[in-house]
Amino acid sequence: MTAQRATAPRLLITGGSGYLGRHLVRLLMREPDRWPGTFAYTFHSADPHALPSGARLDVRDAAAVARLVASFRPDAVIHTVGSNRPADMAAVITEGTAAVVEALRARAPAARLVHVSTDSVFDGANAPYDERAEARPINDYGRAKLEAERGVLAGAAGAAIVRTSLIYSLDEMDNGTAWMVEALRAGQPVVLFSNQRRNPVWADALAAALLELAAPGHPHRGLLHVAGSQVMTRAEFGLRMLDAWGIHERQTLTVADDAGGRWPLDCEMDLSLARRVLRTPMPGVDEVLGRMGRG
Repeated sequence: MTAQRATAPRLLITGGSGYLGRHLVRLLMREPDRWPGTFAYTFHSADPHALPSGARLDVRDAAAVARLVASFRPDAVIHTVGSNRPADMAAVITEGTAAVVEALRARAPAARLVHVSTDSVFDGANAPYDERAEARPINDYGRAKLEAERGVLAGAAGAAIVRTSLIYSLDEMDNGTAWMVEALRAGQPVVLFSNQRRNPVWADALAAALLELAAPGHPHRGLLHVAGSQVMTRAEFGLRMLDAWGIHERQTLTVADDAGGRWPLDCEMDLSLARRVLRTPMPGVDEVLGRMGRG
């Protein structure tokens, strides 16, 4: 990681090799005026950007996180690192977030933390959810994310916690769509649920909103629901993505209701507060597809 000018605000993005992190770094490379100073990012195993400002980091290694924060001295951190793998989910999400919070408390107490969370902290039975709604996760992923949120609220003064939804892009296939396409092409069964409702969010819009929240002097503190303005079922969203990417192999695809239990059914989020505190527009899926000529 290269040395930074002392006078320029420094932004650190954790998880720059993840899906959202890649979009954040690319947005800053494409539009450097999105951040008023310099930025660095971390990656876990492989660096997709190959920039001098990248640094390998396992957020579960608290000592390594502390060393990085001490050397880079960030003015803001956007923490995107997560995992949906059962083997390391709790450690990456909860222990990794705790390591970031503690490193900032000890080494950069004035730094602004923008932490990325999820709509899966809700049980899906009382939508729409605003920031005052009680979080009641029904699976391990949601429980780990809620524990991480609580750690941020307790240990990072002035932090913003962004709960978001299904992240997609039209320049890089999202992980869910990529899995679906691979399964369909292999002739494996794919079920799209017609009663799971979410607010899919365009990666570029979410990245822009996170950068806006991280900017020096942004007043928002605490929870904020930031997602796409169009509520869709998982079936509607999945079919839109297949159309957008020109995927026609659908012989093994079915649409059905989810009986519930593993994932919350209706996680529609109330975005009223985000519309008041953010300038960044959060378009719905159909608007994005139309804008990109993929509708």
